[in-house]
Amino acid sequence: MNQSVIKAVKLLDLFTEDIQELPLREIASRANIPKPTAYRLLSSLVACGFLQKSQNEYDSSYKLGLKLLELGNLVSNRLEIREIALPFMERLAQEINEVVHIVIANQNEATYIEKVDSSRAIRLYTRIGKSTPLYIGSGPKLLLAFMEEEKQKEILGAPNLYVISDQNQINKSKLRNELLAIRQEGYAYSIGEQDSETTGISYPLYNYNGQVIAALTVSGLSSHFEGENLQVIKSHTKHTADSISEKLGFQ
Repeated sequence: MNQSVIKAVKLLDLFTEDIQELPLREIASRANIPKPTAYRLLSSLVACGFLQKSQNEYDSSYKLGLKLLELGNLVSNRLEIREIALPFMERLAQEINEVVHIVIANQNEATYIEKVDSSRAIRLYTRIGKSTPLYIGSGPKLLLAFMEEEKQKEILGAPNLYVISDQNQINKSKLRNELLAIRQEGYAYSIGEQDSETTGISYPLYNYNGQVIAALTVSGLSSHFEGENLQVIKSHTKHTADSISEKLGFQ
């Protein structure tokens, strides 16, 4: 383990609700490290936005930076989505008897943060915490389709994009057209992209700012996603996604 990182994190732990600002000399004393070492670690934390530095004629002092608020809000949003969405997901799973997921963008990947299983004997192998490329599967593709243009270009700018199952390269031009269609139609549909003989359908979850912050995804054997049953699945899934978005503050 990187001892410098550990020491820096321990410096952050010195700040509490009652101790919101500390001078350099006191930080060094509380952490039991030399003042030059404390200064070096604190300077790195300031540069990264984890701490803010103020200067007076006697000593420098430090307080927690806004970067921590930003990261805290990200975690809070994820927990809020899971807590709000789960009852709706459980109801949807009962209505259509397919696996239901919540998928979020996590840097340049898509991560599954919640799951409700179906009661079918044959189940899909998925797990909370699973991450996949943002260009494979209905949930990841939906998130990619609604990303800002610069971020989308960054992800699609990778030299080669590969299909999971057979390592064939993905046609980027075709993918871009598909992402445009997803954005226009408001949902994503995929067949056999993550698991053979399976289909996925995803609808966006919006926050109070109208931003797409997650995808509500249902998936199962492709034979279940045909004809009238497909329309029933789409209708129930869209209604559920709209209900979750409303609870998240979207008007």
